[in-house]
Amino acid sequence: MAAGATVRPVKPPAPPQSRPSPWPEGSQEASEALARLLSIDDRQWHALKGQPRRRAAELLAAALVQLVNNGEATPMVQQALGWLQGELRDPGCPQHGR
Repeated sequence: MAAGATVRPVKPPAPPQSRPSPWPEGSQEASEALARLLSIDDRQWHALKGQPRRRAAELLAAALVQLVNNGEATPMVQQALGWLQGELRDPGCPQHGR
């Protein structure tokens, strides 16, 4: 650098502009709360595993979480439709022989 030259600070690049979310505020939290509410846990499994509408609701709530988080929701929606249309059935519990 030449003597007496002025050093100018380099301005850092501006952060990329994030696009506004297409979802209303609180959508992510609300979808996660619904998924937790409809989730079939270990204690409920034997009582609810054969209820197609309940299984479909669990899958659709999980798909909604994926959707609002830009994830892949299609496989869960397709599986939920399988339960609703009677194409999927409870395979039985391997520990109980059915």
